[in-house]
Amino acid sequence: MLHRSAARVAVLALGLALVGCGDDAEPERESEEPVGTPFQSESVDPPKGCPAPTDPGPHEYDAELHDELVAMLERDQSGRTGGADEEGDQARTDRLKVIVAEFGWPGFDLVGEDGEDAAWAIAQHSDLDPDFQRCALTHLEVAVEAGQGSPGNLAYLSDRVAVAAGEPQLYGTQVGCDPGGGKPKPSTPLAKPERIDELRAEADLEPYEDYLAEMEQICGQ
Repeated sequence: MLHRSAARVAVLALGLALVGCGDDAEPERESEEPVGTPFQSESVDPPKGCPAPTDPGPHEYDAELHDELVAMLERDQSGRTGGADEEGDQARTDRLKVIVAEFGWPGFDLVGEDGEDAAWAIAQHSDLDPDFQRCALTHLEVAVEAGQGSPGNLAYLSDRVAVAAGEPQLYGTQVGCDPGGGKPKPSTPLAKPERIDELRAEADLEPYEDYLAEMEQICGQ
């Protein structure tokens, strides 16, 4: 299995998740120690109609739900790499809404690490429904606090929600390719540039300069 950051970059190279250039996903991950939500003071308020987060675990493993989420991610990635995707982002968003309303955030105990990653990728690509992205973020925060969700996924979704609102991003995960020179640049400014590597480390992400170097290779393709 690829290291978490390497897996993310490998998928980015296929379906550029750079805001303004495409979408990302992260189908596999390595085990990581829960570090808790590193940005509680940055949390967003849940939108109207968002079900209150529930206790994310422990849950009995649900193999059927796991397989459904992983299959949804496979269709998501197929569509982003020129393959078939008759389902589309909105249908996946609508289905994830139902899952979150029933179970809360589908965490590690319920659907495994790859199932939780798949749920995150679907939420990350729910750009047509920013209210649901904010709702999913509040649920994922609770899951990470309980050791049932990935801190890296939380960082990416947090930045995605911030960028969609035109606000500064905390972790610098959302970047675009400069059309003039192919260089990566943040889609919105960094909220705390003096702490960027500290914050990224808390979310189990590589240093910011390393991330930009990886993104520069993608932008140059």
